[in-house]
Amino acid sequence: MTLIDIAKVQRGNPLEVVEHMATTHLWSFERACEDELTIVVQGKWADYQVLFTWMYDIEALHLACSFEFQGPERNNAEIEHLIPMVNSQMWVGHFEFWSTERLVIFRHSLVLSGGVHPSRRQCEVVLSAALDACERYHSAFQFVARNGAGAREALEAAMFETAGEA
Repeated sequence: MTLIDIAKVQRGNPLEVVEHMATTHLWSFERACEDELTIVVQGKWADYQVLFTWMYDIEALHLACSFEFQGPERNNAEIEHLIPMVNSQMWVGHFEFWSTERLVIFRHSLVLSGGVHPSRRQCEVVLSAALDACERYHSAFQFVARNGAGAREALEAAMFETAGEA
């Protein structure tokens, strides 16, 4: 495809691809406005709220996957220490902690410069990366929030791989 061909690509809203993906998987979703779509995906450890936002001005499809957790606010500082430790393990995307809302959020973007339209597979891969990261590190965040564990101890526990299921 040449630059001229790319310039001729019709500019569609990439959320249409995401909406079709959600419908196919029978996931509950809501289209709050033209540029936002929220999907609820049930994971092993939590129900994840996944917000896709089409950012027209920077030509990016942004994903924010969040989960809530319970625990005393006194553990917030240790969660703040855990975030960069987890992020150093990430190849794509990153986690943030919104202490006021008691949310951990995984964020990632798919850049679609020049009118490029995402494929369903690209959207599935971005969503899969988010869900995999949330499932992998959910226990570390819970270990700190509920049990008051230290960030390093929680990360080591989350990174410990077991064979099979008990």
